[in-house]
Amino acid sequence: MSTKILLLEDDKLFNETLQDFLEEEGFEVDFALDPYSALDLTYDNLYDLYLFDVNLPYESGFDLLTKLRDSGDETPTIFLTSRETKESLVEGFSVGGDDYMKKPIDLDELLLRIIALMKRQVRKQTIILGEYSLDVLSKTLLLSNDKIDITTKAIELLIILLKAKGEVVSLDEIKRRLWAAGQSASDGSLRVYITQLKKYFSSNIINVRGVGYRWIA
Repeated sequence: MSTKILLLEDDKLFNETLQDFLEEEGFEVDFALDPYSALDLTYDNLYDLYLFDVNLPYESGFDLLTKLRDSGDETPTIFLTSRETKESLVEGFSVGGDDYMKKPIDLDELLLRIIALMKRQVRKQTIILGEYSLDVLSKTLLLSNDKIDITTKAIELLIILLKAKGEVVSLDEIKRRLWAAGQSASDGSLRVYITQLKKYFSSNIINVRGVGYRWIA
């Protein structure tokens, strides 16, 4: 399951440069040139990381992240900015940013910061699901410290549903997240993974017929 990034940068050339670099490093990237388009993308997709420019048309990257945080979106965020002041740095962290890089951006440094942030996110996540615990780092499901025999793909699907926080995740989105680029997404395999999960969470996984699935606590 590759890391999915939403890139918001209004400089079209720099946006394309970042896209090319990140995709070459194995990330899945959606992009926007303005905050309104980026906000629309967050409604339709689940992301592992936001890369937001600060100085943007209509409103700043700080304003956009404030809206997202107020809505309960906790997606890790790195700000990319040409602002030099300490006040801007303070504002970036105060609205919920996780990291802050000043332009011009060193791409190798950006990659290191992304990797470090993703590792921190995974390591701090042990999710309690009733009598079960989900270790996100090792992608294992445990019952009283005993590992449950379940496929890694089923665990990845469980993580996708949990990240949606009760919202319906469409079939297309599940396939995009569960199968890497170049792999063939299989409806039959997806049903198998759902069946595996329902063995343990039958009352939590809801099938919205013809649309997708959602997790209810």
